[in-house]
Amino acid sequence: MKKKSIIMLVAILLVIATIGVLVFGYIQKITKKVQNPVATITVEGYEEPIVIELYPEYALNTVKNFIALSNNGFYDGLIFHRVEKDFVIQGGDPKGDGSGGPTLSAIDSSIEKGSEADKEYGIVGEFAKNGYNNYVKHERGVISMARSDYAGEILEEGYNSGGSQFFICLADSPGLNSSYAAFGKVISGMETVDKISEVELAVEKDEETGEETQTSKPATDVVISSIRVETYGVDYGMPKTHEAFDYTSWFMSHYYSY
Repeated sequence: MKKKSIIMLVAILLVIATIGVLVFGYIQKITKKVQNPVATITVEGYEEPIVIELYPEYALNTVKNFIALSNNGFYDGLIFHRVEKDFVIQGGDPKGDGSGGPTLSAIDSSIEKGSEADKEYGIVGEFAKNGYNNYVKHERGVISMARSDYAGEILEEGYNSGGSQFFICLADSPGLNSSYAAFGKVISGMETVDKISEVELAVEKDEETGEETQTSKPATDVVISSIRVETYGVDYGMPKTHEAFDYTSWFMSHYYSY
């Protein structure tokens, strides 16, 4: 009888211990802060990389898209095509002139590059004016998604026209708050961002008048060697996408009934 009591007591203690371990693990899981992903941008000719903490808690789909593009090598060899001192540096355009965007093969290896299925895509703008709970301020060092600035009846198309182009703020820019999807901030290497902002800019010359106008494009390409994102073991998955809005086709059909 005594032996049975001891066995029962041991069994009860084992059950209690098991429950305790499970409860402790669950509490750890729900209370442990997951490390945010960190992007490292290396730029040709600049020794210190730009290191950026990404904010999936504010712009999850935007972060998913940036991770997929970066870790698939999409940004490697692209340039910072826009530099505006005391405002932003901007890059990520495959065309290099501010008019381009990514295609699906850049994030989905099952799609053949250049195939019919390889369409240019956009992502939803995760910012307050578009109905998203993202109030990250565009302060110095914040990274945000570039997009088209349409108005009127195609305002929504402009809001949801982000793709691969991003910009890093050189100074606080409150006019961008709630209107662009901020999704991270520089945690080291801001000196490199500042150096890029000081590069000589290209000049355009009017062939008829000879008048010269300074552009926002660097005179010598500022080339992104690579962007890679450390996710610390978290699989963020694929971003949700939609077919990119074709403004030219819309304009022609809207005004010329083509």
